[in-house]
Amino acid sequence: MDSPTATLIQILRERVDSLLADGNYDEAVHAATAAVEKAQQALSEDLESIDEFACTLEVRGELYRNLGRLEEAREDFKQALEQLENRPDRQLQIARITASQGAVHDGLGNTQRAAELWEEAKRLFEENDPPALIDVAVMANNLAYLKKADGDIDGAENDFLRALEILHKELGPDHEETATLSNNLGALYQAAGYYEQAREMHMMALEARRKHFGDEHPDTAQSHNNLALALLETGDRAWARRHFEKALHGFEALGEEFRDDLEAVVSNYADFLRKEGENASADRLEERFGDAVGA
Repeated sequence: MDSPTATLIQILRERVDSLLADGNYDEAVHAATAAVEKAQQALSEDLESIDEFACTLEVRGELYRNLGRLEEAREDFKQALEQLENRPDRQLQIARITASQGAVHDGLGNTQRAAELWEEAKRLFEENDPPALIDVAVMANNLAYLKKADGDIDGAENDFLRALEILHKELGPDHEETATLSNNLGALYQAAGYYEQAREMHMMALEARRKHFGDEHPDTAQSHNNLALALLETGDRAWARRHFEKALHGFEALGEEFRDDLEAVVSNYADFLRKEGENASADRLEERFGDAVGA
């Protein structure tokens, strides 16, 4: 590929980034398409031209995916992978595009194909030298969600634990991604009836989120609610009450954007109060937040 063509493609890709930063998604699509067309015009047996074409397809595919234009994204990713076939020197890029293709199929409801692609991406990330461990964790987390939805509790647990192990080692126990994995594993244990384990996972998630985000953050409020539900199952009802209160105040302070979350906490807390025989308190709670939760 000649230098002027390579420079133009790079300028167009930088323009895509600039337009996205400004929220101008329509023009970003046009710029990405111009880059794809120019790279395709210059396509030859030269590896540099093949790499440029695959990269422009990946950029546009990611843009389509983020815009919800999943069929178009799927086609771009498919073409990019075809261009990079039998290219071990591009293993990380192949793994990345395969992972994105899995996300597209998941969005289209093709969960079996999504699982196959994420397993393949995980293998490629693991076999890279050095292994792309954070990406392995992301794939394991995605696969765990699919297995959980399919009722495969043991399989989901294994994948969540693998992801959590990596993030604990690579990012540390207080990182937001580690907290998210602890929360996800806690939700799995809660659904499976392993309440003591759910409690510990949600406790770890809450501790990390409070350190990382502080008390006035939606993730922290979510963890208060999740921990409260686990505490109910382990008999710590007074402690559960305190965490329901913290979740309630957290989402209330965050405003309209978190109305659905507030509604869930109000429902959970009111159920708890009624089981405690505090029907009047439950009624007052629902009356107080009636407008917020659409009562």
